[in-house]
Amino acid sequence: MTSERAKSGLAFLKMHGLGNDFVVVDARGQHDPMTPALARAIGDRHFGIGFDQLALIRDDPDMVAVDYWNADGSLSDACGNATRCVARLLMAESGAHALTLRTGRGDLACEDTGNGLIRVNMGQPQLAWHQVPLAHEMDTLELPLEGAPSATGMGNPHCSFFVEDVATVDLDRLGPSTEHNPLFPERTNVQVVEVLDRKNLLVRVWERGVGHTLASGSSACAVTVAAARRGLSERSVTVHLDGGRLEIDWREDGVWMTGPTMLVASGRLSAEFLGTAR
Repeated sequence: MTSERAKSGLAFLKMHGLGNDFVVVDARGQHDPMTPALARAIGDRHFGIGFDQLALIRDDPDMVAVDYWNADGSLSDACGNATRCVARLLMAESGAHALTLRTGRGDLACEDTGNGLIRVNMGQPQLAWHQVPLAHEMDTLELPLEGAPSATGMGNPHCSFFVEDVATVDLDRLGPSTEHNPLFPERTNVQVVEVLDRKNLLVRVWERGVGHTLASGSSACAVTVAAARRGLSERSVTVHLDGGRLEIDWREDGVWMTGPTMLVASGRLSAEFLGTAR
């Protein structure tokens, strides 16, 4: 971190997509300030700002890039709701109705569909065991775990359990035990899914490095893919999460996600705070 930034503080925005909340830092034209320690400090809901993910916007040779940090200071290649939040900011800035963002997941196409809704193509799902990734070769449709969940890669790993009633599942027990299962060398996001009908899925999410979250865009994409592969739903569905609804459409060119975003506040991290986050 440069001495100038340490003196002046660090500007940020607070946003959310269905309660899946983010701190957004714009580092374009500046030195990248983010470190694991700083991400953890900002992500602390008592001593920092608090977030499910931090999205850092930075320059790339031919387009804008976004890095995603989890609250535990780890990096993630994908975050669907944060991608929609950043896309909203940049399209409002430029007046464009579409753009492409560079992420660890790849180059993601984003569109403003009107009425406050942003759509993003999260790319093709990763269905082979080594793509998810899993620890060794196996069928990703039904894993050798109790409940026979499905594994799906969306730039980050997902494990989806299909259950009769999501309200009866102890997610605070199932989530961390599955996240840290040796089957997942990079840990995993965990979902419990109740199929309401072939067009509607009810989902609760445990996010790796975060915990129980109100919504997750990449999780919504993953459960849609898993449900369709298992013959339980159509490829275009409404995913009902604790924080609200996302529309997911698994097309030939990728998994498209549409949903709302909210800009909550803008602020500046103080030099005093930044001095403690080393």
